[in-house]
Amino acid sequence: MNAEFIAMLDYLERERGIKREILLEAVSTALLSASKKSVGASRELRIDINPKTGEIRALANLVVADEVANPQDEIELSKARKIKADANVGDIIEVEVTPKNFGRIAAQTAKQAMMQRIRQAEKEMIYEEFKDRAGEIVSGTVRRFDRSDVILDLGKFEAIMPQRERVVVEDYNVGDRLRAYVVAVENGIRGPEIIVSRSHPNFVRRLFELEVSEIADGTVEIRGIAREAGYRTKIAVWSANEKVDPVGACVGMRGSRVKNIVRELNNEKVDIIRWSSDPKEYVLEALKPAKVKNLAFDTEKKSVQISVDEDQLSLAIGKKGQNARLTSRLTGWEINIGKDTSATTVVEQKVAQAAQTLAGALPVTEEQALALVKSGFTNLEGLRDADVQDLVDILAVDETKAREIYEAVHRQELVQ
Repeated sequence: MNAEFIAMLDYLERERGIKREILLEAVSTALLSASKKSVGASRELRIDINPKTGEIRALANLVVADEVANPQDEIELSKARKIKADANVGDIIEVEVTPKNFGRIAAQTAKQAMMQRIRQAEKEMIYEEFKDRAGEIVSGTVRRFDRSDVILDLGKFEAIMPQRERVVVEDYNVGDRLRAYVVAVENGIRGPEIIVSRSHPNFVRRLFELEVSEIADGTVEIRGIAREAGYRTKIAVWSANEKVDPVGACVGMRGSRVKNIVRELNNEKVDIIRWSSDPKEYVLEALKPAKVKNLAFDTEKKSVQISVDEDQLSLAIGKKGQNARLTSRLTGWEINIGKDTSATTVVEQKVAQAAQTLAGALPVTEEQALALVKSGFTNLEGLRDADVQDLVDILAVDETKAREIYEAVHRQELVQ
C-alpha cells in the first residue's frame, strides 16, 4: 500500500500538476471519516500520513484515568506511562489507535478520496487558468456532441460550444480541428464551464487582431462590427495616421490578410469599410457596393431615408434584407431604402406638358393628345410625318375625325 500510494502521489503531482499537500489533505479528510467508523468517535481523532514513506496512522487525544469508563475517550494510567513515562491522571496524551484492518480500508478510501480531489482540483485549475482568458481565441478538437452542443477538447480541459454559439451553416464532425472565441468562463453548480463561440462578432474582431499587425499595435482601430454569422460581416476601421490606409491594411497584399480570415470563417463574406464621424459618409460607405442617389436624415428618429436607382435596389437591400440590416446595426441608424422616382417624375412631367401643347393646338381631347405623345408624336413637327391612317389607328377615331386632325396639323405648318 505505502509504495503504491507514494507512486500515485508522485504521478499525480508530476502529470496532473496537483500539489502533494492538497492530495494528502484530501486523503486525510477521507480517512478521518473512515477511521471514525472503525475506531469509533474517539476524542480529537486525527490522521497522520508520512509524505515520504506513505505510512498512515490514526491518532487520538485520550485522557489518563485510574479506571477507564469510556475506552474511546480515556486510557489507563499504566498504559499511558508506557507511552509517556511522566503521565499522570487527568493528563491528555496522543495515542495511536490505528485498527488492525486499517490498511485495506485506507487503500480503498485513499483511492476514492484522491480521485474526487483530482476532479475538484482540475475544475479549480480550469477556472484559474481560463477566468482571465474570456475574449481570447482558443484551438480545440471536436470530442463529442451533447445534444446540439459541441464539446471541444482543448488539451487538459474541455470547452462547450452551445447551439446558440454555433454557425448555422457549419457542420462539425468528431475529430475536426476548430478555433473559437472564449465568451465566458462560468463557475456553476457542476463546476467551471468554458463557453466558446464561432458566431460571436468578436470572433471576427480577434481574427483581424491576430492577422493584421496594424490593428494589434493600435495603428488601425476597429470602430464597429455587424455580423450575421455564416453569411456576411461588415467591419468599420479607422486610423489616426493619415498616411495609413486602414482598409488596405486589413485587406493586405493582393487580399492575403482578409483571405485568411474568410477561409477561417468558411467563406463568409466580409465587407471592410472606412469608418467616418460624418453619418452621411459612414452610411454611404456601409452600403457599398450599392450606389446611393439621395439620403434624407431624421435626427429625432435616428433614421435615414435612402433612394437608389431601380437597378441598384436589390444590391442596396441585399439578400433577404441583409445589407440594409447590417448597415443599420453597424451605423446605429435605422435604414429605409426605396426606389428613386425623381427621373420618372421628370419624364411624366414632360409627357404631360407635350400632351397639353398638342391638345391646345389641335381638335383633340387631352386623353387623345396623351395617346399621341405616348406613340412618339411629342410635337406638331413630328405629327407632320403621320398620315390619316396612323391617326385612325392611334386615336381609335373614324377617318373623318382623323382627316380633321391631319388638316389641323398642316394648317399649323402654314401658320408657322
